[in-house]
Amino acid sequence: MNFHTEKRRLAGPAGDIEVQVDRPMNEHPCGVAVIAHPHPLFGGTMDNKVVQTLARAFVQAGWEAVRFNFRGVGASAGVYDEGRGEVDDMAYVLNDVVPQGPIALAGFSFGAFVAVQLANRMESMGRAADLQKLVAVGTATSRFKVLPVPETMRHNTLVLHGEADDTVPLATVMDWARPQVLPVTVIPTVGHFFHGQLPLLKAVVLNFLASPGTFSASAQPQSL
Repeated sequence: MNFHTEKRRLAGPAGDIEVQVDRPMNEHPCGVAVIAHPHPLFGGTMDNKVVQTLARAFVQAGWEAVRFNFRGVGASAGVYDEGRGEVDDMAYVLNDVVPQGPIALAGFSFGAFVAVQLANRMESMGRAADLQKLVAVGTATSRFKVLPVPETMRHNTLVLHGEADDTVPLATVMDWARPQVLPVTVIPTVGHFFHGQLPLLKAVVLNFLASPGTFSASAQPQSL
């Protein structure tokens, strides 16, 4: 992805986990973002274009970006575990690569579901105070029971969705967000995979990462 990319293998809960770490130019990153990919059974990998775009946005904003393959994907050992083991995989990568310090969680589709589940586990992991940002793109709310975003993180969470998403209908995201009074940013006419709009996706994430976390409490979608 760039010349600062480092490839690693971690000994995870189901065996090896394939990991890539993308580093920014500055010597002192503002934190480390762990980014989760789409559904393992439908071609999702850490090389997915949306996942790579998220990594580029974090790196440009001065964060290290950590991408990894869930169990059973690429060179990662194990088999698909319907989200349960995948949350364990992401938690293991987080604690191994970032044992302390500021962190962000991000994901696309199934990966967004996993990232939100992990955000809810941060307190029991003793890492709640480290979590600075949460980015959920195309969150798979129609296919999985996605937990609410932790209340303390709602002002530092970006939920981004395509208006024309026919894989995860926008209405299901709003049904999930509404009880939380969680803002949803909607890109008009865009489908699930953000074809032709990846630069805009990156720009929206960059703007979010530059913000101090002062979103107003409104669950109404905001169009760009």
